[in-house]
Amino acid sequence: MVASKEDLSQWNSFQWRRKMEAFGRDDEAVVSLGPEGEIEGICQLGELTDKGRQTTFALGERLRDLYVDKLGFMPKIKSNAEDMYLRATPIPRALESLQQAFWGMYPAHARTADFPPPVIVGRSVAEETLFPNEGNCRRFRQLSRAFAQRAADTWNESEEMNYLNKLWSKWMHPNHPRVAVDSHPRLSGIMDTINASLAHGPATKLPSEFYDKKAREYIHKIAVDEWYSGYQESAEYRRLGIGALVGDIVDRMVSTAVEGGWRSDTTAASTANAGVPIKFALSGCHDTTLAAILASMGAFETLEWPPFTSSVAIELFSKKRDSTESAVVEPKDMASKSGILSFLTGRSSTTPPSPSDLARKPLDSYPPATRDTLRQHYVRIRYNDRPMRIPGCAAKPENHLPGDDTFCTLEAFKEIADKFTPKNWQRECMENIGEGLFGKDGKEKIRSGY
Repeated sequence: MVASKEDLSQWNSFQWRRKMEAFGRDDEAVVSLGPEGEIEGICQLGELTDKGRQTTFALGERLRDLYVDKLGFMPKIKSNAEDMYLRATPIPRALESLQQAFWGMYPAHARTADFPPPVIVGRSVAEETLFPNEGNCRRFRQLSRAFAQRAADTWNESEEMNYLNKLWSKWMHPNHPRVAVDSHPRLSGIMDTINASLAHGPATKLPSEFYDKKAREYIHKIAVDEWYSGYQESAEYRRLGIGALVGDIVDRMVSTAVEGGWRSDTTAASTANAGVPIKFALSGCHDTTLAAILASMGAFETLEWPPFTSSVAIELFSKKRDSTESAVVEPKDMASKSGILSFLTGRSSTTPPSPSDLARKPLDSYPPATRDTLRQHYVRIRYNDRPMRIPGCAAKPENHLPGDDTFCTLEAFKEIADKFTPKNWQRECMENIGEGLFGKDGKEKIRSGY
């Protein structure tokens, strides 16, 4: 929130305090109270809790420890954020997560006194691709509902669901007494409530049967199947759900490897700084973003729903030769993400930004010299600080770093991403309407070698 000064020439932060109110017993307005009787600082739906602020700030501290203190990739003290690309979805907790992670990475003592407000990039909801945009991509909405219905048909009468009903049905609404994928509330909503109460301690605790170990395993397995199996089985689902974002990330890495750095006039505070290469990007997104990226690359190796404050790092490294001509991999561009995604890049230049000639071009259109450059760079995905194995890279020795198949050549990584990067996301969102679960592509399950 900003407000103008009296002369309307400048704007500054508007400091305020919030209280919530609600209907009373006779519809009168009464103050809302927190679990311990507090009347201020109460979160609304979609906002970050104090616990969430603490954990995302701690994530920022981990980013600082790795990329500033250990690798020396980012400076210890910053006077501006012109070499950083900060972006968040329109959901309040995503923006708040981004802010906390940024402050954790660059706290007050690591910013100069004249550090200007950083630019945070946003998009209209209709064009947002930082999460699977079911609300504004009609075909993806159809596919999402079709996979959800398939999950309901698969699981609603299963032994696992019967077990959940033995524990939880007595807590359901009398008009909707059975727990199901498509119950009221939905099974995934019950999972969210359980996970949130576990994260916030005794004040929000549910009856003990909601924390049954086997029940929590079942609910995570079913929810993961409902929400993410589409990314593993349908190229169209991958393309519309997360392909545009993955395409952006790959374009930036290719630009860094081939053109000496990715630049953005969007994130620059002024046109004078628009030519500064972006070294690090940090985006506030969602659990559905992270799992979609991993599942689409064949790297979602768990039946557990992504925990709160999870992160995915997509890191770009370059290969150099030392005096003995042995291969050495060093960080050059990196990307890390309640959802946070970061991205690191290369050389300095005063060249103003312009659209890359390589952006959204398929790999097979690149000249041999460019493809050779891509083979000298490696991409690694880390999920919650653990390197992930991408089947399409690991299957062939030429597609990964010798001795470590979690380092995928940028050429192979782009080849995989090209298969589900849309050429025109908005247009493709309106194609294949009514074509059914697998559309015209047919079923295409991710296998080793992709």
